Amino acid sequence: MSLIKSWYTVEEAAAKYGLSTSQIYEWVEDGLVRTEGEKGKISQVNGDDIERELLMTASV
Repeated sequence: MSLIKSWYTVEEAAAKYGLSTSQIYEWVEDGLVRTEGEKGKISQVNGDDIERELLMTASV
């Protein structure tokens, strides 16, 4: 079991990674970032997926 937090609200993730919420939602829509929620509402996004996308965009 991981002791590191890996799920964040969109706002928490934006603040933690220095991103706009719209960038995170774009990655979610593109299927690049996993989410948790109910009835089509996003409650949390996966921080590991966001970190991977940041690494991918930095290496381009």
